[in-house]
Amino acid sequence: MKFVRPAIAKAQFLVEEARKRWSAFGDLWRRSLQLRVVVSTLALSSAVVFVLGMVLQMQITNQLLNTKDEAAVRQAMASRNLIQSDLVGLNPGPDSVQTRFTSAINKLAVGGAGTDATTAGAGAFEPVLADGLGSAGAGRVPSVGKLDDVPRGLREMVEDGGSGTQIHTVQRDGVQTTLFVVGLPISTSARSMQLYLIFPLTAEQRTAEVVQSTLAVGGIVLLVLLALIANLVTRQVVRPVRQAAEVAERFADGTLHERMHVVGEDDVARLAESFNEMAESIQAQFKQLEEFGQLQRRFTSDVSHELRTPLTTVRMAADVLHASREQFPAGLARSTELLVDELDRFESLLGDLLEISRLDAGVEELTADQVDIRVLARRAHDSVRAISTSAGSPVVLDLPDDELVAELDSRRVERILRNLLANAIDHGEGQPVELTMRGNADAVAMTVRDHGVGLRQGEAELVFSRFWRADPSRNRRTGGTGLGLSISLEDARLHGGWLEAWGEPGHGAVFRLTLPRRHGEELRESPLPLAPAIELEPVAVVEEPIADEEPGEIELRPEEITWQPAEPVDGTPADKAKAADEVSEEVR
Repeated sequence: MKFVRPAIAKAQFLVEEARKRWSAFGDLWRRSLQLRVVVSTLALSSAVVFVLGMVLQMQITNQLLNTKDEAAVRQAMASRNLIQSDLVGLNPGPDSVQTRFTSAINKLAVGGAGTDATTAGAGAFEPVLADGLGSAGAGRVPSVGKLDDVPRGLREMVEDGGSGTQIHTVQRDGVQTTLFVVGLPISTSARSMQLYLIFPLTAEQRTAEVVQSTLAVGGIVLLVLLALIANLVTRQVVRPVRQAAEVAERFADGTLHERMHVVGEDDVARLAESFNEMAESIQAQFKQLEEFGQLQRRFTSDVSHELRTPLTTVRMAADVLHASREQFPAGLARSTELLVDELDRFESLLGDLLEISRLDAGVEELTADQVDIRVLARRAHDSVRAISTSAGSPVVLDLPDDELVAELDSRRVERILRNLLANAIDHGEGQPVELTMRGNADAVAMTVRDHGVGLRQGEAELVFSRFWRADPSRNRRTGGTGLGLSISLEDARLHGGWLEAWGEPGHGAVFRLTLPRRHGEELRESPLPLAPAIELEPVAVVEEPIADEEPGEIELRPEEITWQPAEPVDGTPADKAKAADEVSEEVR
């Protein structure tokens, strides 16, 4: 038993190692065109060399046997003519037959008697004389020589007056020996006798073995040469293709000046020229698009800045009218309120446009500090409390009990959460909105889920597009600009994080924000799943009644109070009034 477990472990290790090597070879086979061409060439060449070797071996062997057959038959006929006169008038007595047979055999064996130029190729032989119709007692046939080495079928044919040849294998001294046997009848006045010549095929077998080994070695050498030739030829074709792939990869990475080296005038050279022309065209188009993008961003930034001065004047006038609206008729007072509301939205739109232009220009920088993200979540919750109350969609916070600190820009992360919560309230259909926060050693994640209409297939990638709306006919409660999610996505990318969306019709939508705990580290996974477990009926869980609370009241613990820079985008009404007063002082 103690030897079984090591053997099993060794077998499992060998199987696993073989599986890994096979998998590595499979990967290399899929990636390398050169390997596939060389292996395919070797496989086809091996089949051709094998068939050709078999044909050549058969042809050479048959030629050897045919030559042996002709020479052996001529040798047998010459031998029969040589001894036939000695057997004429042979008495049928056993002693006389044995004596005359021995004399005839000795005559054939003396000095190669009967051998001439036509029979010299037959080689050495062993003669056998037999009287098939006689009897030497005990059922034996009178004979001289190794009659037992003659095949029974050939003996019967020769005894019947015919002649023939046969290849026969016998056991001699414990070794299998192949013989070529020729049988001829000898006609005498007294009776018919049989002459057999036994030719060992040892020399022919050695010749066939030499031919076989020569063909095998030649085939292997030929396959090696074919593999080298196929590798060389394939490399000449594959090398430019690999160079083109490398240049294309660098070109795709943004190195637009990369070009292929053109050598000669063949097909590969024409491919390189076509690639270079394509690269030139793409580079020119990129340059045009960059110039157009720069003009567009400059136009957006300039227009936004230029509109701030008349907007400030209009804002001052609107504030004066709004402050005196109680003295106006009802219709005029309502127009004044609408004017102020639209000015608020216009001011938010200008702020978002400026933010987008700065993000597009790449001039935005992060001010990363160690911040407890739970504080940012509570601030975002308090900033949307008013619209949450008016929409009837309470925000449910699921925050960790312990402090969750990360290195990030608190202003941007708070803006992301505020935009996500406002978007969820706007599409929540009066259902609760859930904000969940979790973290691990490398990342923190926040999900905002609503139980509204959800997202159709393909809309999860479109929600971050600028000014995109899933249903243009819907009335927005928050009066957003259509740029909030786009800005949130860019803010997440500035942190090196992810902002993803999921949705199903009738099951609401989920937005997940994942950020690294330490600025500059690469994210690998998120602590929270993106797609939730879909429930049959979402349960509305209200954290606490908030109807009687004032929207502007924010209760924070002393350790949670940190200084925050002024927020130009989506500020609260109090912040906007304060900004308007500061602008009025500057104008005066």
